[in-house]
Amino acid sequence: MARRPVVWVAWVAAVFVAVEAVVLVAVAALLSRVVGAQHMSLAGLKPSAMTLGAWVACGIGALFSLVCAFVLARTARADRGPGRVGRILLIVAAVVHGLLGAVASGLLGWGVFAVLMAGLGLLVWVLLSYGPPRAEAARGSGGPEPGAGIPRQSGPEVREGPSHLVEKPAE
Repeated sequence: MARRPVVWVAWVAAVFVAVEAVVLVAVAALLSRVVGAQHMSLAGLKPSAMTLGAWVACGIGALFSLVCAFVLARTARADRGPGRVGRILLIVAAVVHGLLGAVASGLLGWGVFAVLMAGLGLLVWVLLSYGPPRAEAARGSGGPEPGAGIPRQSGPEVREGPSHLVEKPAE
């Protein structure tokens, strides 16, 4: 079986997203250490609650990134597009990369923006490369043909041959 070049893009995207999960855990460690060292409360919240919140939020993000990395690795290994749930997960990941990139450009700088846009580009590349085949997309999903079940209206009828209209008899 010949592999398409896009398999390598899917592998690179899987590694990229897995590394992002590790970075999210490192960010959680940094945030929890900084918040714990401040010994201040925010709107009455204890520092321990904010530390726990940083770990939970970054942990959920890291878990989501690992699931996306698994979907990308499975896509690359099978050289087949992800299923419906996998495609939805990757679309959500791409949207999150876009939103975080927009926020990061103002808060964290253009370097972080560039890294997030590289991740967005890899995700979109994989999603578009493993889309449905053109013949299947043009044929549809096996549903009824367009116009099926719609009664024909009486009126002029076009026939093959010389170009002229012929009146259809009333039914």
